[in-house]
Amino acid sequence: MSKPKTIFCDLDGTLTKHPADATVIQDPNYELEVLPGTKEIMNDWDRKRYYIVITTGRKESAREATIKQLQRAGILYDQLIMGFGGGDRILINDRKPNSDRDTAYVINVDRNKGLIDDKEK
Repeated sequence: MSKPKTIFCDLDGTLTKHPADATVIQDPNYELEVLPGTKEIMNDWDRKRYYIVITTGRKESAREATIKQLQRAGILYDQLIMGFGGGDRILINDRKPNSDRDTAYVINVDRNKGLIDDKEK
C-alpha cells in the first residue's frame, strides 16, 4: 500500500487570483478570489488524505491575515509555508531503494488560470 501524497501548491496566482495591490494581503478581511478548479481539486486531495502544503511569497507578518482569508475562502490545507521568494523553485527528492520511479514532480500552471485540466483550457 502506498503512502499518501504530499502536494505543495503556491497560493497567489495558482489557487487564488494574484492581487494587483500587494497591501491587501495584510488585511484579514480581504476576500480571496478563488480560481477555477481550486476548491474541487483540493477537496478531492483532502478526501484522498493527501497532505496539502500551501506555499506563498507573503511575509511571515501576513500569516494571521492569510489564515483568515483561506478559512473564509474555504480552502483546505494542512500546512502553510510563508516567505518563499519569487525566484525559481527547485524540488530535490531521493528515489526509493530498488526503484527507478521518480518521487517528485512539477506542474506549472498559467498565472490566474486556476487548477483546470488541459481539456478545459
